[in-house]
Amino acid sequence: MRRYRPHLRPRARYLRNTATDAECLLWQRLRRKQLHAVQFYRQRPLGNWIVDFFAPAVELVVEVDGGGHFDAAGLRRDAIRTAALNAMGLTVLRYDNLQVLRETDAVVEAIWWWMAERLGADR
Repeated sequence: MRRYRPHLRPRARYLRNTATDAECLLWQRLRRKQLHAVQFYRQRPLGNWIVDFFAPAVELVVEVDGGGHFDAAGLRRDAIRTAALNAMGLTVLRYDNLQVLRETDAVVEAIWWWMAERLGADR
């Protein structure tokens, strides 16, 4: 089990209950071990952050970014966050809301292929 700051739990619960349309759509495709029989969790605290989706079996974080991620400050925060998650041994795949909403199958397929490559190397 990965460590996280306990005070993040209520915020994670809030985020699960107020998910964006893009997060809800992607969650429908990731939940219930639909990809390679791997369990995903949503709005999961990890370290100092809450990640959108986390698959511990393959050490994968999937982030769905809204508009606030694309200004200079948001890009800087995301770079710091990604570097910290990478330092924890995790891979971060990022998609923007529009990409998830308009190209859902392509996003899920990219995640599927990344996982297939990871699982093939480990098994």
